[in-house]
Amino acid sequence: MIKHHPSDETLFRYANGSLEPGPSIVVAVHVGGCAACCSRIGEYEAVGGSLLHDIEPEPVETGALDRVMAVIDVNEAGRGAAAPRHRLPRADIGIRLPQVLDDCGIGPWRWIGPGVRWSRVTLPDDDSANVMLLKVTAGRRLPEHTHVGLEYTHVLKGAFHDARGRYGPGDLDEADDDVQHQPIVEEDGECICIAAVEGRTKLRGFFGRLIQPLFGG
Repeated sequence: MIKHHPSDETLFRYANGSLEPGPSIVVAVHVGGCAACCSRIGEYEAVGGSLLHDIEPEPVETGALDRVMAVIDVNEAGRGAAAPRHRLPRADIGIRLPQVLDDCGIGPWRWIGPGVRWSRVTLPDDDSANVMLLKVTAGRRLPEHTHVGLEYTHVLKGAFHDARGRYGPGDLDEADDDVQHQPIVEEDGECICIAAVEGRTKLRGFFGRLIQPLFGG
């Protein structure tokens, strides 16, 4: 049972396209398996459509459509045929990922500390987005940290807990700069998450400083 969801503000930003690409892909993973959030987004999209419908139309100049179509024709002629999208490299990381990640590049698991590995997730339309998969062995404590901006973490496998509660498969943890926490993976198995940062993460301690570059710090 999913107990932790994105905030209403985050879902609204996701629905209207204003959420950054990295967090957006993590929210998309969550929404793909959460009927409640999917329904909520449908409500936001309906509200947005209603607002557009109620806006008074503005008159346009005669010939405006012809001029717009002429510009489109010139641009398309300059570009020629659209190039097929290049499929990004995908390493075999040993787990089945949600379908929404099919067009993303997936890097191999890399060691960053005892019991902790990470894999870079590259988005097809934004290779600078800070998105990663994290795999942590059972019972492992992650570095204590806080944030500048928001950190979005969706659990794909296993579970972790901190002072705020337990996060299992399908849960999304949205942590802002008021949260200082130390996630602990439960003892009955490894935990795999997909995470993105809006802003950057501030890690504490030696291990935290070691992996800080992965979080854009």
